[in-house]
Amino acid sequence: MGRHRKPPEPIVRRGSVVALAGLVPAGVVAVSTASASELNTGEFAAMMAHHAPQQQAQTVAQTAPVADEMMHMAKHPGPPVVESVALPENRARADLPAGPLGMPGVAYKAYQNAQDILAQEDPQCHMPWSLLAGIGQIESHQAYGKIDADGNPLDPIYGPELDGSLGGNNVVPETDGGSLDGMASYARAVGPMQFLPDTYRKFAGDARGTGVSDPQNIYDASLTAGKYLCFGGLDMSDPAQQSRAIMRYNNSMAYVANVMAWESAYRNGATTPDASDLPKI
Repeated sequence: MGRHRKPPEPIVRRGSVVALAGLVPAGVVAVSTASASELNTGEFAAMMAHHAPQQQAQTVAQTAPVADEMMHMAKHPGPPVVESVALPENRARADLPAGPLGMPGVAYKAYQNAQDILAQEDPQCHMPWSLLAGIGQIESHQAYGKIDADGNPLDPIYGPELDGSLGGNNVVPETDGGSLDGMASYARAVGPMQFLPDTYRKFAGDARGTGVSDPQNIYDASLTAGKYLCFGGLDMSDPAQQSRAIMRYNNSMAYVANVMAWESAYRNGATTPDASDLPKI
């Protein structure tokens, strides 16, 4: 933002804010190795595309065993209420065994849960948990590894204000009165999967069966990311369609290559990709 401009006062506060300087939303967007001036987003074309009305969620039976009763995958009738739920400060980080390549155990469970739900709700998509993990790594480094037992980041995660002051970023006016991103004039991406508020509302998933979808919660955000990638009948088992889906986040083949490098590493248990070897956007 301009040096002499006073930042707009956030409308909603959920404790301290983690700013993702350099993350640009494409519904979500960003590559950890790229500067803001190098980023190129395809979000706004996607936002203008026609979206089919959300289908009412149906009750689905749980098909995979899980340790947490929260993961029952029951669905409330109708679309979920979308809101960022106010949470107390000083919450403890979840004490769970780490997932592949050291990712937080809660994040690993969230990606697997999204995979299981989508296998029932959109089976032709063939969404693997590892693809969601790849995007979660690029967008927020798995919520910076600071997640409570319910899947909420210890500090809410926001991208930069999209007022045009950062090179490579589009200007995005605020659309929801700041109810999700806390902004009065311009929008910013929210949560560990970095969604613009308007895009999140279109694809909001209720991964916990609470009737509420919170973009800051990694369970809900992961399912929403899966729905966003699968939209339009895309099949993640087809590399060409998978690439098209990932480009909804960032219209760049370098971004696709970065996500897929992490997806492959998580899926195969390979060595963590070296940032110096990843393509720059």
